[in-house]
Amino acid sequence: MAAREKTLVGLVIAAKMQKTVTVLIEYHKKDRRVEKVIRRSKKLLVHDEEGRAKVGDVVKIVETRPLSRRKRHRLLEIIKSSSGTGENYAADAIVSQSSG
Repeated sequence: MAAREKTLVGLVIAAKMQKTVTVLIEYHKKDRRVEKVIRRSKKLLVHDEEGRAKVGDVVKIVETRPLSRRKRHRLLEIIKSSSGTGENYAADAIVSQSSG
């Protein structure tokens, strides 16, 4: 793995496509004017070659070359598997961006 590749941790919110899952990445950003920490989120399309990830799973993803128009990440590992169908996942299950 190259040094410039970013590793992120997020929650799978959709797995309806073949070999692709939608992952929600949540991060915190400080607003300079208001001096308040704001919670931001981003939805990324992630390549899942084996189709292992399900809705509600917490996954680790890594940047890669462009695989399609919107896919620039691939699934590295499933950190925490969801129990059940995963349709009613809790907002507190979302994990912030990893530091390394």
